[in-house]
Amino acid sequence: MATLRRQYTVARPVYSEDSFGEDHEKVSRQRKTLLDHVKEYLTCDSKRAKNAVLSLLPIIGWMRIYRIKEWLPGDVVSGISTGMVAIMQGLAFALLASLPPSYGLFTAFFPVLTYFFLGTSRHLSVGAFPVLSLMVGAVVTRLVPPDGPAANITAFEGLTPDQQKVMVASSVTFLMGIFQLAMGVLQVGFIVVYLSDTLVSGFTTAAAVHILVSQLKFVLGLDVPGLNGPLAIISTLEKVFVQITSTNICDLVMSIVIMVVVFIVKELNEMYKAKLPVPIPIEAITTVIACGVSYGFNFNERYGVDIVGKMVSGYEPPSAPSMEVFQQSAVEAFPIAIVGFAVGFSVAKVYAIKHDYTIDGNQELIAFGVSNIFGASFKSFAASTALSRTAVQESSGGKTQIAGIISAMMAMIVTVALGFLLEPLPRSVLGALVIINLKGMLMQFREIPYFWRKDKPECVVWVVTCVASILLGLDLGLAVGLGVELLTVVFRTQFPRCSVLANIPGTDLYRDRKDYLNIHEPAGVKIFRIPSPIFFANIEFFKDKLVEAVGFNPLRVLRKRNKALRKIKKLLQTKNPDITEKGLEDVLSQMGDEGYMNTEELDLPTDVKDLPFRIDWNAKFPANISVPRVDLHSLILDFSAVSFLDISALKGLKTALKEFIRVDVDVYIVSCDVYILEKLHSCMFFDDELLTSMFFPTLHDAMLHVLEKHEDNGKDRVVRTTIHIYHSL
Repeated sequence: MATLRRQYTVARPVYSEDSFGEDHEKVSRQRKTLLDHVKEYLTCDSKRAKNAVLSLLPIIGWMRIYRIKEWLPGDVVSGISTGMVAIMQGLAFALLASLPPSYGLFTAFFPVLTYFFLGTSRHLSVGAFPVLSLMVGAVVTRLVPPDGPAANITAFEGLTPDQQKVMVASSVTFLMGIFQLAMGVLQVGFIVVYLSDTLVSGFTTAAAVHILVSQLKFVLGLDVPGLNGPLAIISTLEKVFVQITSTNICDLVMSIVIMVVVFIVKELNEMYKAKLPVPIPIEAITTVIACGVSYGFNFNERYGVDIVGKMVSGYEPPSAPSMEVFQQSAVEAFPIAIVGFAVGFSVAKVYAIKHDYTIDGNQELIAFGVSNIFGASFKSFAASTALSRTAVQESSGGKTQIAGIISAMMAMIVTVALGFLLEPLPRSVLGALVIINLKGMLMQFREIPYFWRKDKPECVVWVVTCVASILLGLDLGLAVGLGVELLTVVFRTQFPRCSVLANIPGTDLYRDRKDYLNIHEPAGVKIFRIPSPIFFANIEFFKDKLVEAVGFNPLRVLRKRNKALRKIKKLLQTKNPDITEKGLEDVLSQMGDEGYMNTEELDLPTDVKDLPFRIDWNAKFPANISVPRVDLHSLILDFSAVSFLDISALKGLKTALKEFIRVDVDVYIVSCDVYILEKLHSCMFFDDELLTSMFFPTLHDAMLHVLEKHEDNGKDRVVRTTIHIYHSL
């Protein structure tokens, strides 16, 4: 269907940057110095103090607008639903961290308390996240191996293996919180932008594979020691398959039944989410049933099923982390902090956009940091969020973090009073719940064909991150993925897709000449577009592409002309009467290629001032005189997409432009950013050859100037029209 097109016309002069500056006075702005910024940052008044308090305690902002009658019922229902899921996931994800399951309830309680006051997201369900649990579990397994002596750490003396594991996990979490808090205070929340959605997708998919393999020992009822480090996943699979004949059939059957039932009910929840007031809490229901069946039939003694066992009743007093664990886990704690924040912030951003409120990345770092420090003091392990749990909190009617507090209260009730009811729960049931919750992350494998079709560098980032994280471990895999991602950025900027533009007839629009049929390219003019910053790494690529676009090397042409000019001047010195513009060809044909000129002389501008006639360099020369023909009289460089220019590129650009100017090609630069222009002035870019008059505010201004300057090309009048712009309403 054809759309209505309004016409517009404007009458104005053709502007260069110089003439535009003459007609329109520019405001002189004073730049703030570093000292000015420091003074402004340290200045305090009542308004800034109020904003600081509101920023540090976001709860004040949403509590002031809280609608008790409208929001409280939804928050209560959401809190109860989320609490049941958080309890089950806490128990299950504690196994990933190589900890007794009861400590997962601590992670479902303590971090929520501080996030309630400090977090900017109203829908995030804070607690255990399987990827973080697995990363913490890798450190726990390294320092407290199940089949060998623990690391030489003084604080381990007199502790049981489980207590040593809890100390390692809480210390790593404490250090993770310190990293997050420090980044928040230093306002470096932008660091999350270096973890693209593609990288996070590949990383979490690899983590899901690790989690799946780690849970096989619970689902099959095997005694497989936890391993970490490069290729640990292969060693784990080897040990699983070696013992496969020792599978506990009761564990296997229970796990399969649990996974099938939970999968079906989750699919029904998704299909009928518009009709269901709250999702069916299938994890809680299956857990209660499994506990009852295990207790009634005494699975532990009759079938050798490994159960949760003794649950910690109540809370322990806060304790200080181990400095020795800090020293031995700092390398692992930093990526854990980054991944925890990246996942939490990404999920929070989704629901902030959906419900139209803002979140602050730096404040989220502070909130997660304080939450992990506070939780680690009470023996909890790394907390972030889980997409499935947050989805339950939002879809069941949750409006604010009051739902989170209610879910934390439920975890507290189970820890203080009802924990003993979960003691007969088979660990294989928890393993099955972990595996079935991996569906979303494992399904991300389907993104590979999409990335391959749409963006091959992104596909490479996904595959390399995933494979490296699977084979090398999550910490090294994340580093490899980040390195590959940065390489793709360098590749895109170092080798951009340059193009030659041409005019859409009857308009002031210019497009890639390869993309359109009805397009006009004026004779003798080339418009070259650079779609990226120009810096030290791509300046040579830019120069090569420019030479390719114009069809000749200006430096080679210049040297050929200077060699020919030297012969002409030598003939002039002989005062040969046959040397005229018309007879030049015959005389030159009698001369050999004798004499010598060094490279510096060849690269200088062609000096024709002393000649008694004008040389047409495009005329036909004798066979022994090779001077390439140059049909180009104007070169226009479109800088509209050039965001910055460094010193190295500036020098290379200056050399390249001078080479064109010295072979009589007028060079124009259009749509150049004002800050790049300022940099060119400050770096002494302009001289006798490179003038400020070569800069034009728009491409069409430069084209009209070129066509007016070269009036001979009458066929190009189609482009040379004054632009009249008016809006027809």
